Parts: sequence; C-alpha cells; structure tokens
Amino acid sequence: MTVFGERDEGTTVTLGDDGGDGRRGDTSGRGDGGVGPATEDFLAHRNLLFTVAYEMLGSAADAEDVLQETWLRWAGVDLAGVRDRRAYLVRITTRQALTRLRTLGRRKESYVGSWLPEPLLTSPDVAEDVELADSVSMAMMLVMETLAPTERAVFVLREVFDVGYDEIAEAVGKSPAAVRQIAHRARAHVAARRPRGDASRDRTRHALDAFRRAVETGDLQGLLDVLAPDVVLLGDGGGIKQAVLRPVVGADRVARLLQGGLRKAPGALTLRPAEVNGRPGLVLHLDGELDTVLAVRFDDGLVTGLYAVRNPQKLSHMVRETVLRR
Repeated sequence: MTVFGERDEGTTVTLGDDGGDGRRGDTSGRGDGGVGPATEDFLAHRNLLFTVAYEMLGSAADAEDVLQETWLRWAGVDLAGVRDRRAYLVRITTRQALTRLRTLGRRKESYVGSWLPEPLLTSPDVAEDVELADSVSMAMMLVMETLAPTERAVFVLREVFDVGYDEIAEAVGKSPAAVRQIAHRARAHVAARRPRGDASRDRTRHALDAFRRAVETGDLQGLLDVLAPDVVLLGDGGGIKQAVLRPVVGADRVARLLQGGLRKAPGALTLRPAEVNGRPGLVLHLDGELDTVLAVRFDDGLVTGLYAVRNPQKLSHMVRETVLRR
C-alpha cells in the first residue's frame, strides 16, 4: 500500500498501487470522517495521472513516487480557485515528472547494460485502445527515451492525451508558441523512429504462440521461422541478474542465444502469455518464481524486437494488472 499524503489535521489517504483505495480519514477538512472533494478528485483521476507519469518516466516505481508528490501538493490547493481540476492535477504531475525525469537521466548514465522501461501487466481494455497501447508499448517507450525531457512531456501530453497547447505551456513553463515548436520537433523525431507494429492481434497471437513453442522445445528452425532477419534482442538485468549487455542483432544470433539459454537454465522453466504494456508478451518463471518478462514486437507476423527485463527491481508491477487511462 502507498500512503499518498498526510494533512496537518493528522488525516491520511491510503491508496493501493492498482488504483483501489483504502480510505482512512478526510483530506478536505471535513470532520465527519467522509472523503472530501480533494480526495475524490485525486481518486477519480489517479489512473490518468499514473499513466502520464509512467509514459514520461518509463518507471512505474518513479511514477508512483510522482503521484505521492502530486497528492501532497494537491492537498494544499484552495479548490475554490481551480476552474479545471483535471487539468490542474495533470499540470502538477507533469512538473513533478519532469523533475524526476532529469534525475533518472543521471541514473541511467551509470546503469549496467541496456536500460529498459519497467514492464506492466496491463488489463485487456488497454489493448482495445489502440493509441494508448501503442504509446505504452516497450518499443515506443524506447523511442520516447530519445527525446529531451521537455520534448517528451510535450509529446506525451499532446499526442497521447490531446492536451491543449495552452495547458501544456502552463505545465512545462513555456509559451504556447514555443510548445507548438517543441511539439512539431518531437513529432517529427518520433515519426522517423516510430515502430510500425502489427495491426492484426490475431496474427500477433498466432506468431507469439509459434515463438513460445519454439523457445520451449528448443526448436532452432522454429525460431528462425518466426524471427525477422534483422530482429533485435535487448536485455536488462540492471547488474543484478545476468543479461546481454549489448543488443543482439540477427535471427541466427538471437535464435541460438535463446536456445542456449534454455539449455543452461538452472531449474524448470515455464513460459506464459501475458499482456505486457498493452501488447502480447511472455512471462518466464524459473522453478515457479518470476524470472523474466519478455515484451515482444511484431511486424508482418514476424518478431522484430525482444525486450527481456530480468532486473528484479523492475518486476513488481507484473504481480497484478495496472489500470491505465487517457
């Protein structure tokens, strides 16, 4: 459970990471023990705020910290002077996420091996929102990593959440004219690198099933049949778990690496399909314990990207579904 804020009156709001609430006391100054307007507004928009923060940061743990900071600031706001509470909350979250994003940038400079976004076990309705699923996919999150912090904030708010330029300007501390220029630059940058992806979920699931069977059986030819010639595998062990330190490129190299990894596994491996960041993926358990989350990118029915997250510090949000909202 995460404690999001405590008022001077000694009252507290406690929220679960999945957006459920365990309400204790009152955060609006009401004395009857009920939930006040500030709490209701925060709870109503919590999943949206988490999604904004996560898309900006690529880290669910840091997004949760940003929500706590957002709550602490929101709890002290005079609501009588707030015209649009949703916009105000998004503004606070964006500012806090920008501050955190710059700190993360320094952290990543000393990260061991490839840094991958923290994977999320997402609910089926995320996949049904094509634009949202695309924006939180592992491949797209990595593209957004190439943007400067302000560019990323502007891109996320404008392209994913359709926030107006004036509101974005308030959130990032720029003029509306400057925000328009930043948005244009960020849009062009992303367009040049945007993963195309596979539009057919049926074809994607069929390819995922074929890939899973080939991995489980160690079928080298089966792997080569489903891997694109230029497939790329990235691994993130964070210096805690063994993982490839550099990208592995090419169907033959990736297939042999996967085949060899299975043979060397120090226990019983199981692969289960799961919705990872709005896309079909796989979760690998070793002797019943969560070991690796494998996000998969497909193009034209072939695997073009494999993102293997093994860092145990990044796997906590694979225990239960995370609700994302636009």
